[in-house]
Amino acid sequence: MALITLDIPTPAQLRPRWAALAAVLAARGWGDGCRADDARWHYDDGGGNWLDLHHFEDGRALLVGHDHEYTNTYYGPAAEYFQQQETDLLAGAPAWWEPPLRAVQEAGQWVGFVYGFEDGRWQCAQYEPDDGFASVGLPALSPEMTVEFVTEYTKDSPGMQAPPPTAAIEALVAADCLVTEDLLTAVIGPQPTTPTAWKPTAGVAAAHAFRPWPRHRQ
Repeated sequence: MALITLDIPTPAQLRPRWAALAAVLAARGWGDGCRADDARWHYDDGGGNWLDLHHFEDGRALLVGHDHEYTNTYYGPAAEYFQQQETDLLAGAPAWWEPPLRAVQEAGQWVGFVYGFEDGRWQCAQYEPDDGFASVGLPALSPEMTVEFVTEYTKDSPGMQAPPPTAAIEALVAADCLVTEDLLTAVIGPQPTTPTAWKPTAGVAAAHAFRPWPRHRQ
């Protein structure tokens, strides 16, 4: 069965927005939920819904994840556990999709969607059930979602008296992971010298972890 093409931003398009999100959350002390670990980018909503983007040396990538409320695909052990008909998420997929997927399952996580990026496009197997990708709600999928997310998660920063200007958020994103303290401070506000202050240095480090290596040039 042939794969279908998906309308999802390329990894290179996702990177600056994902890095900006990571910068804000790490500065706040919530960096575990949005981060880059070497060749894996992670996002979760803090409620059990998550996705990981795995990079390969030659520019390919694999997006794997699950939404525990809205995923209606059941793959591998999940089908047996929930006694549901299995959805073959690898139908028609090349062999390189399987190793990251297998690693996720061996770590004890259910998988609801698997999307592969190669030759400039995202693809997935053909199936009818909702796989939960949209419900996970990765804010980096669009500039508008990114601005909305950053605005929401900075409104109670101890350095803010008002929501951050959209232009400041756009400048943070435009840094394409090469974020500076000045750019981040323009979004989270100048921090007081108190124990509750956010940590811009942590945010800068989190954004720099998304550095545009040659493997991420697509």
